[in-house]
Amino acid sequence: MGKKMNQFIFWAPRTLAILFILFLSLFSLDIFDGNYGFWETILGLFMHNIPSMVLLIILIISWKYELVGGIIFNLVGLFYGILFFKEMNSFQWDMVLGMLTIAGPAFLVGFLFLIGWKQKKIK
Repeated sequence: MGKKMNQFIFWAPRTLAILFILFLSLFSLDIFDGNYGFWETILGLFMHNIPSMVLLIILIISWKYELVGGIIFNLVGLFYGILFFKEMNSFQWDMVLGMLTIAGPAFLVGFLFLIGWKQKKIK
């Protein structure tokens, strides 16, 4: 593989993971719709961003150990999908597409980390 492809495989999962974590963090901004005091707002932001903080820690570990990112990001997508279908009362395609908005990027990041890990292993 060429040097450009190697760089793409190195940077793609890391960049997409950062964008995915930022996307998830956007959902915490709904805390400002409520009529909360300062400390309640801070606590709400913290609580809403726990998944983003966990994924950030996983990304930091995955930066060096790509296998960790490959496994955990795929598990995150799988876990979210299982929870989603468990809570879904009736099958609706628009809801499934909404679920894929979260699970899809997690799977993509996980598979890209696995490709990067496999590429390093082959060298």
